[in-house]
Amino acid sequence: MEKIAERKVFGVVRAEYIEVERYVHLHVTDGGEGRPIVLIPGWPLSDEMYEYQYNDLMNKDYRVIGITLRGFGRSDKPFGAYNYDVHARDIKSVLDKLDIKDAVLGGFSMGGAIAIHYVATYDAAHVSKLVLAGAAAPLWTQRKDFPYNLTQNAVDDLIALNFTDRPKLLSEFAKIFSANENSLNEGIGKWLKGIGLVATAHATAQCLYALRDTDLREDLKKIHIPTLIMHGRKDKICSYDLAEQLQAGIQDSRLIAFENSGHSLFLEETKKFNSELIKFALT
Repeated sequence: MEKIAERKVFGVVRAEYIEVERYVHLHVTDGGEGRPIVLIPGWPLSDEMYEYQYNDLMNKDYRVIGITLRGFGRSDKPFGAYNYDVHARDIKSVLDKLDIKDAVLGGFSMGGAIAIHYVATYDAAHVSKLVLAGAAAPLWTQRKDFPYNLTQNAVDDLIALNFTDRPKLLSEFAKIFSANENSLNEGIGKWLKGIGLVATAHATAQCLYALRDTDLREDLKKIHIPTLIMHGRKDKICSYDLAEQLQAGIQDSRLIAFENSGHSLFLEETKKFNSELIKFALT
């Protein structure tokens, strides 16, 4: 008789939507049992981007909580502010309501910048470790004293394109999302673009403004928890220089280079990404 593979059941059924303020509910993926790992997606994606992390982490006995930011994915999409203060407050509301303790907080790209701001603003409430993956921080755009990554004019062009041809904006981003245009297969590329299209033009633009204008260098000084920085060496959206600046600015931090990845290190080197995340959570 053919042996039937064992199927692991991942804990109890939990709420999929959490109210963070009146009329605003965030979509939350919440599964598994054990130490919580909270994951914040990057612009313009949703928590669905972590599909290839969820199962692995839950199988390693972690509770995984993916929080989709307002305006994106299946979260509510109100008009209004979309700065890092708003997103950090939303995350605090979710973690308060779930009564999370001793979590590992991870953020990708803009989600990494928001995770930094959360830890600095709320003195690492609910969390004891921080993971920054391809983080768009401490600044995403250049200044006179910060000659790294994109120019502010380049982001202005992205914002203008958002309001005239948002599908083209996402297609242009897809071309530089990975180490090269063939790093991710066509199916994965279409899946990611589909997630991005679910966002609203308002949220997409407002978050680009926040990415362009926010300086988190002072926030780095307020991070006093162990921090793991993972970054693709070939990243064209958040250059590797940013990771080096984060390591220099965060006292208790360690940088791991993903030599074969661009921005999408969580998909290009999934096994390494998951392994390093789990190893860091264990220590």
